[in-house]
Amino acid sequence: MPLPTRRANAALAFLGVSTFSFVTIEVLPIGLLTVIADDLGRSRSQVGLLVTGYAAVVVLASIPLARLTHHLPRRQVLAGTLGVLTVATALSAVAPSYELLFAARLVIGLSQALFWSIAPPIATSLFPPEFRGRVVARLAIGTALAPILGIPLGTLLGEHAGWRVPFFVMTALGAAACLGIVALLPRAEVQDSPSRRGSSPDLRRYVVLIVASAVGVTGFLTFNTYVTPFLLDITGFSSGALGPMLLASGAGGLAGTLIVGRLLDRYPWASTVCPLGLITVGLLALYGLGQFKIVTVALIAVIGLAFSGLAVAVQSRTLQVAPGSTDIASAGTSSAFNIGIAAGAFVGGALIDTTTVRAVALVGGLLTAAAALVMLCEPLVARRRRAVPECAHELCEEPA
Repeated sequence: MPLPTRRANAALAFLGVSTFSFVTIEVLPIGLLTVIADDLGRSRSQVGLLVTGYAAVVVLASIPLARLTHHLPRRQVLAGTLGVLTVATALSAVAPSYELLFAARLVIGLSQALFWSIAPPIATSLFPPEFRGRVVARLAIGTALAPILGIPLGTLLGEHAGWRVPFFVMTALGAAACLGIVALLPRAEVQDSPSRRGSSPDLRRYVVLIVASAVGVTGFLTFNTYVTPFLLDITGFSSGALGPMLLASGAGGLAGTLIVGRLLDRYPWASTVCPLGLITVGLLALYGLGQFKIVTVALIAVIGLAFSGLAVAVQSRTLQVAPGSTDIASAGTSSAFNIGIAAGAFVGGALIDTTTVRAVALVGGLLTAAAALVMLCEPLVARRRRAVPECAHELCEEPA
């Protein structure tokens, strides 16, 4: 049953702080790569594994952890997840060796794998069902703010005060989120809450969504992983201009989150298709016009806006078409996104090693075009579908 509005909004705010914390902590080693490498006596590629290993854990653990904890009370599971985040981040901050830091990062990855499975269904359970899309968008504001505030400020703080200091700050933020969730979420819950089931369950639509998400994220990350060399080598920006450029992308992402939140409940399918189309147009335009600085700035902002909108739309659509438990369906979506992140980095790296950096925009655009085509075919797939029982697919089955 939904909470009183004021308490529900406060709980949602703490959930937003949690999303901000997870995204910041996941990517922070990239900004502090040289500082950590010098302090721990490791190569930059080894420090990069702190992010790669983290993402691998999220991919592998999301669905198993969601299934394992499916019948446990949501409040305790979420509080425990944030407690693990807090302790493991504190351990990262004091880690005397690379090995201990790496182990702590893997534990944080485990907590994130479970968090993204349960946080959206919990958030939507706090409000009436007709506001589901809007709630998911508000939850994602924390995700959108991390590239604008968390990562740049954490990097700046780490460069001037040492890389451990931002991890201490994130420890405090994680502890605050944990305490806020414990205080605000209801102690009792309805096990058959509508938020724990898809509002319009459809296995085929869910599979289409997962495929489109993985391919679309691969396309975006094929370009975005190597956006810095693209801006330097193709557009001709100086290194001093990179910060404002990435800020433009982050600001576009925040705008996309806010815009799509107003459309999700009325146009759930179109809210997924349109961002993929917009990313495709933006990437292909960068391939052809990336040498023009003003055009590039505008396109980078538009692509950032569209990708953030896509992430919110996919999560909202997951809660709608989940053929079984929304927790397990959300875990599948999280795995698809992280597979796309890893695949995009791999494809982009292969391209710049064999062709030119301009190719990442072209190939990225072709991949997102394929993802948009998959989503455009969704209504045809749904029309032809045979009746299937809930949880017919192993991915979305509830554990016995």
